[in-house]
Amino acid sequence: MKFNKQMKDIKTYEAGKPIELVVREFGIQPQDIVKLASNENPNGCSLKVQEAIVKIVSKMALYPDDSMMSLKQGLSKRFQVQDENIIIGSGSDQIIEFLIHAKANSESKILMNSITFAMYEIYAKHVGAEILRTSTVEHDLDEFYKIYKQEKPSIIFLCTPNNPTGDAIDAKALFDFIKKIDDDTLVVVDGAYMEYALVKDTSKYVQPKDLLKEFSNTIYLGTFSKAYGLGGMRVGYGVADAKIIKELYKLRPPFNITTLSLEAATIALEDEEFVKNSIVDNFKEMKRYEEFAKEQKIDIIESYTNFVTLCLNSNQKSSQIASELLQQGMIVRDLSGYGMNAIRVTVGTAEQNSRFFALTCEIL
Repeated sequence: MKFNKQMKDIKTYEAGKPIELVVREFGIQPQDIVKLASNENPNGCSLKVQEAIVKIVSKMALYPDDSMMSLKQGLSKRFQVQDENIIIGSGSDQIIEFLIHAKANSESKILMNSITFAMYEIYAKHVGAEILRTSTVEHDLDEFYKIYKQEKPSIIFLCTPNNPTGDAIDAKALFDFIKKIDDDTLVVVDGAYMEYALVKDTSKYVQPKDLLKEFSNTIYLGTFSKAYGLGGMRVGYGVADAKIIKELYKLRPPFNITTLSLEAATIALEDEEFVKNSIVDNFKEMKRYEEFAKEQKIDIIESYTNFVTLCLNSNQKSSQIASELLQQGMIVRDLSGYGMNAIRVTVGTAEQNSRFFALTCEIL
């Protein structure tokens, strides 16, 4: 059977290994496995969300409200934008797919950071677009602009804070950069971890309403998978000019999130205290990772997220260390596939982090 020619260049996205897989492969009991690979909230989700889901579990037989009005209104209130400026996706990565299919084709170029979220490239290859990358690990907006001037890409992806490195772009520098971009180039500001940046350093915080006020060619992406603890519910959103949202709706399938997901995200948005406490806990524990890196004499990229990237020494192979940790029930993310001799570790609970430190010290 023949498939589209661009399929041969697409690599399957490798998600963090699930606990169930480690149980099957290594015979380790589930309670003895710690998963610090997928940047999930170690505190789970809000109890208010759990209670709400129990109350509506009988509605699983019914399609959700396809207008998603309750969630849109919550987001509108939070970000001070209009309902017409919002689109909901099955994770923010679904909206990334919409954007690329709406704006790019085989004659297009798409610009992104050298190391960034893998789905930008995968979706770009769906339409046969040419991929342009910068050369630096962290975002260098001067280099972005230089490539933009030379290549005139159709889409520019700016992931801030960035996955999988954790660095963030200064908000003022970001706005100054977008001001130099022509109106027909779509600039995607992926803020999946923006709630964390807001708490750590307000100069890194990008408000969707400010982007919307100044630019008609940008879209802000957010998610409920990280700070809100709803990774398993798959809910993301985009905030943009109404004309952009209208075009994306032409690609959105009906009922693209579930009845339970819609309720969970709506309630999660209301429980600000849970999110705040989770983020405070996150940065408290992150200090321990910074101390650990210093003690072990390995580099750590300053993180504005709920994970840390540990850059290993030349005599330490990230793939080997990740494998040895896995065999002991500790799941982390090996970044060798990104061209980095590094591991990405989700900041877990105090107990989970202590176990990571102990096991890693033995290996190192």
